Amino acid sequence: MTARILEYHPEDMTVTVEAGLLLSELQDRLRQSGQWLPIDPPLPERTTIGELLSENLSGPRRYGYGTIREHLLGLSARLADGRVIKSGGKVVKNVAGYDLHKLFVGSHGTLGAILQATFKVRPFPEKEIFLKGPLAPLDQILESELSPIVIDLVPSNLVISFAGTREEVDWQVGVAKSFGITEPTTLDYERDFWSRTPAPSKLSVLPSRLIETIKTLGTDSFVARAGNGIIYYRGGTPPAARPLDKVSARLLATFAPNLK
Repeated sequence: MTARILEYHPEDMTVTVEAGLLLSELQDRLRQSGQWLPIDPPLPERTTIGELLSENLSGPRRYGYGTIREHLLGLSARLADGRVIKSGGKVVKNVAGYDLHKLFVGSHGTLGAILQATFKVRPFPEKEIFLKGPLAPLDQILESELSPIVIDLVPSNLVISFAGTREEVDWQVGVAKSFGITEPTTLDYERDFWSRTPAPSKLSVLPSRLIETIKTLGTDSFVARAGNGIIYYRGGTPPAARPLDKVSARLLATFAPNLK
């Protein structure tokens, strides 16, 4: 049976879908009403809503829009004993109970099988533009009044984007160009990176250590979310694992003493 959109209220900007629905199919439907779910993981035409949630997938626009957790209003799931539970609601102003549904985000199916989910959606931006330029102005951009949606590092280039009304985007583009970020570009680098094999490795570091870590890796096959400190890469030399701090070591010894 084909997964469905169960409820969609454009005027309330909420949508409820079955977990088996492809993200690309949901976005196509929302786009007809000038809206979208502001999340852009790799290969949405192969990604179901259940996978999006259980793996906490995201893409280059994560810097500006956050992860799927920020857009999830509620869900239903089947637990290991067969019970079906519901958490959250179907409206934006929902304050009843705990946000237990958000525990399922990134749980990789360990808590139960997600059946349905409700999201708040957003209007499609009036304008979105992508620019690329040298890596040098990264610190200036992060410390400026700019509000980029994307800040990615790729080999030899910094990629940024702005989205919103035409006036605010044009103003931000002008500021970015004063930093030397002037060349129009697209997200083709992102799709090209994720369409290749093998699957990339992932590192999370402080944004301030991002460039240093990339240099240590010694690879020219990477995409890095500069504002979030996330690096996806192939090849190179992975950094040595850091020893656990005292608190983490005590937690591991208490709750997982057999894990090495």
